Amino acid sequence: MSDSPDQGSKTQQPTDKKINDALDKGNTPFSREAPIVGSMLGILLIVVLLADRASGELAVMLARFLEQPGNWTLAANEDGASLLHAISRRLFVVLAPVFALLLATGLIAALIQSRPRLVLERIRPKASKLSLVQGWKRIFGQQGAAEFAKALAKLAIVSGVSALILKTEYHGLVSAMYVEPFAVPVTMQGVAARLLSGIVMISVLLAIADVAWSRYSWRKQLMMTHQEIKDEQKQSDGDPLVKSRLRSLAKDRTRRRMMAAVPQATLVVANPTHYAIALKFRRGRDDAPIVLAKGKELLALKIREIAGQHAIPVIEDKPLARSMFDAVEVNQMIPEEFYEAVAKLIFYISAKDRAARPLFGVER
Repeated sequence: MSDSPDQGSKTQQPTDKKINDALDKGNTPFSREAPIVGSMLGILLIVVLLADRASGELAVMLARFLEQPGNWTLAANEDGASLLHAISRRLFVVLAPVFALLLATGLIAALIQSRPRLVLERIRPKASKLSLVQGWKRIFGQQGAAEFAKALAKLAIVSGVSALILKTEYHGLVSAMYVEPFAVPVTMQGVAARLLSGIVMISVLLAIADVAWSRYSWRKQLMMTHQEIKDEQKQSDGDPLVKSRLRSLAKDRTRRRMMAAVPQATLVVANPTHYAIALKFRRGRDDAPIVLAKGKELLALKIREIAGQHAIPVIEDKPLARSMFDAVEVNQMIPEEFYEAVAKLIFYISAKDRAARPLFGVER
């Protein structure tokens, strides 16, 4: 049983990431009719704009070659090479605009559909391209049948339009047999221009329909299932389990840094068991007390334990500890509304420390 989802279960529109990934891999909506229409338009322009000039120059070149054969000596191999080079140069000058116009119209028609991309994936050898089974599926599969049906429909429509145009030109073509020879090319050019104009017009309509169909079928091919969208969201945002683990690790590192900073504290504000905030204040160096650590429940008990180990005063003030816990941030100065209350605590600790100091003792 195939692991690939059934096309019928793909009910969700493709995401921007799915579309961009497809474009990066060279999977772009492309209509083969557009370059054909561009080439047909180029042929029409050649017939209308360049045919007179090109045919006239070729006729002059041929006339000179036939009327003055003595000017071209063929006594040695070098003479034949010189003649071939001269004819080639002249043909290039005459036909270069024709081929350039055909190339330009074809490229423009292809570039209008999508911007050019360098996709090495498209030229990388693949074993599936050599598989007869896969090749058979590509040719006679659903997509191959659709392309064959489109080709038959296009052939029928273009043939019908061409037959109608030629039917209207029937009398002109018959009368061309009775005009002067120099007038025949002009008559044929007019017939060809009208025939090509009709074919180009109907081909443009077919190309517009094919471009719309190719884009519709391309987006339909990229349709996604609910599970594919969820998987893509996981890849974009990260696996929730991994993100949770990373957050847990980050919290652990933050707690370790806080516990390592507690021995530097000046005092700890706490209520009996729920909250504890370790503050540091260096007179003359700090503008306001700085929060080194804060915690509640077990973390608060740990802060108090470390403070006891390093003889740091722990002052229990339930209202102050509770209000400060929600308002302060670690490694930040306390807000102004707590200046007075904390200043009183620091003054109290300093006074108590001075009172406990011996008269001739050495400052600890």
